Amino acid sequence: MKKLIFICYIFLLPFTLACSETTPEEDEFSHIKYASFRIDSLKNILQTQTLTKKHQFDIYTEIASNYSMFSIDSTKVYATPALFLAHKLKEYDKLIPIYSSLSIAYCFAGEYDSAIVYMDRMRETAIKLERKEEEIYSISLTAVIYAKQGKYNTAIDLFHKALKMAEEIGYTECSVMTLLNLSEIYRRLGDPTTAIKYLKQAEMSCTLLEEGRSLWRKHHIYNEYAFNYLNSGNLDEALQYVLKAESLNRGQINMCYTKGLLATIYLKLNDYDRALKYADESYLWANSLNDKNLYAYSGKILSDVYLALKRYHEAETAAIKVWAADSTNLDESRVVLENIVLANIYMGNTEKAVQYLKKYSELNTQYSEKSFQTTISDLAIKYETEKKDIRIAALEKDRKLYAIIIASGLIVLLLVLGVLFFLHRLNREKHKMAEQQVKQLEQEKQLVAAQAVLDGEAAERSRLSRDLHDGLGGMLSVVKLNLKNMKLHAVMDNSDIEHFDKAIVMLDQSIGELRRVAHHIMPESLMRYGLKVSLEDFCRAIQGAQFQYLGEDPRLENHLEVLIYRCAYELVNNAVKHAQATSINVQLMIDNGVVSLTVLDNGIGFDPQVTNFGIGLENIRTRISAYNGKMTILSSPESGTEVCIEIELL
Repeated sequence: MKKLIFICYIFLLPFTLACSETTPEEDEFSHIKYASFRIDSLKNILQTQTLTKKHQFDIYTEIASNYSMFSIDSTKVYATPALFLAHKLKEYDKLIPIYSSLSIAYCFAGEYDSAIVYMDRMRETAIKLERKEEEIYSISLTAVIYAKQGKYNTAIDLFHKALKMAEEIGYTECSVMTLLNLSEIYRRLGDPTTAIKYLKQAEMSCTLLEEGRSLWRKHHIYNEYAFNYLNSGNLDEALQYVLKAESLNRGQINMCYTKGLLATIYLKLNDYDRALKYADESYLWANSLNDKNLYAYSGKILSDVYLALKRYHEAETAAIKVWAADSTNLDESRVVLENIVLANIYMGNTEKAVQYLKKYSELNTQYSEKSFQTTISDLAIKYETEKKDIRIAALEKDRKLYAIIIASGLIVLLLVLGVLFFLHRLNREKHKMAEQQVKQLEQEKQLVAAQAVLDGEAAERSRLSRDLHDGLGGMLSVVKLNLKNMKLHAVMDNSDIEHFDKAIVMLDQSIGELRRVAHHIMPESLMRYGLKVSLEDFCRAIQGAQFQYLGEDPRLENHLEVLIYRCAYELVNNAVKHAQATSINVQLMIDNGVVSLTVLDNGIGFDPQVTNFGIGLENIRTRISAYNGKMTILSSPESGTEVCIEIELL
């Protein structure tokens, strides 16, 4: 799509390059032959095959695009169903090339108002679809249409707008084309200095493009240099650049201008044979492209050559054809009428010469009126500007006085507002500090209460652990010893011995379980060595559990170590009992003043949005809240559970 739009952009302006690239070995009109062959092939597909709506839409769009340079009627025939199918199939992005094809067709037909209407629709569609490049192209294409009508001021404004947008998004390709068009407009306005300035910028930017894209732009640049040197009378420099352009042979419209330049230069050098040869070639290009502006350009040159060769009838015929093609173009019509008048004077057709001389005079009057209206408009703007300057000068003294008074008042007002703002800010800061102090006191109160609870719980757990280990554990050990002594002095048969040994084994298991319970209630390793060692021991005792430690290894506050250990204990027990997990990963990280405990299991999981948390999780949330801790639970059915606890160290 971008390539299609770019081709459209290049074909519109008569002084703009064509996008198709040919080599010197290729037939000059191969692009026209290919376009005709392609159109015939697509028409045959439409007539002979059963196609889907999407396929029909693609074919209608391509035929309309190929016809856009040759026939407005044929373009409308195929663009109309393409527009209908684009809306029906919701192919809204394809509306852009269809609107572009219609705009080009109307532009080549000289119906510029209709061309602008479709270009506006193209831009609106590009904006809706957020297609920035196509939006920029539509602005440039609109500028091209205005330039073809001679509305250069409007065209310049639009080109500058497109150039700014293209540079903002780094679209060098469009920037080069816009600079070339600006250069050509200023050259046509008789401002070679500004024209060459833009031309040099385009030449510099052209080096940033890939070779295939830059060659035909160089062709255009060489043509522009030749035009400027030709207008200034430097025929040698003009010939040098136009021969460079001809050697590139890039672009159909470009070649038309190259041939016309060669014809004009050789005509001025009195080499009439070469002048006629190149004028004929330029005229053939113009006829093949069906562009009125190109036709007028090449037809005028051909008429000039015939006049120089004193072939007056042919000179008149060529000029009349240009006049008949577009008599509304004041710029081109005036110069070809001059040739018609001269040819008839040389042939002795006095009445006919007078007839066309009157038309020539009328066109000059219209041209003068048009120029006069433009001049009057400029003078009116200048007059209004001067009136404003006089009024400003007359009121300058009063304004200075008013400015001093106003400035003084503003300074006083600003000072008052500044003091009020400062007092308000100070009051807010005090209020904020008071709120922070209250909040901090509440947090400290909660922390003290939580620490008191934890202290009581830790003391009770320590006492219970010691009682179980030293008291009940010691008693069971004594029972075991007494039973063994009884076995030594008692007389028992084999069955009694077997039962006795089983009782001893069960007693050993009970002692081990008692020690394990006592250890988990308040592990001795937690008191001695800290969280890392105690959690390693705990995970080692749980089948399927793994422990990882990251970051620093400092000893934390006793209450906090107990809290984190109890959280890990509760989460692992939940994973084993409720989640039916076979793999549990416990990760502890202490880094940058933050303690992070993560327990990840492969259990049955649950939906945190639906399931109510148990007492264990609520206890964890309550305990860590005293330390401003956060608990995050990520889980879903059959996907395991991940619980992360973060506590920032004070």
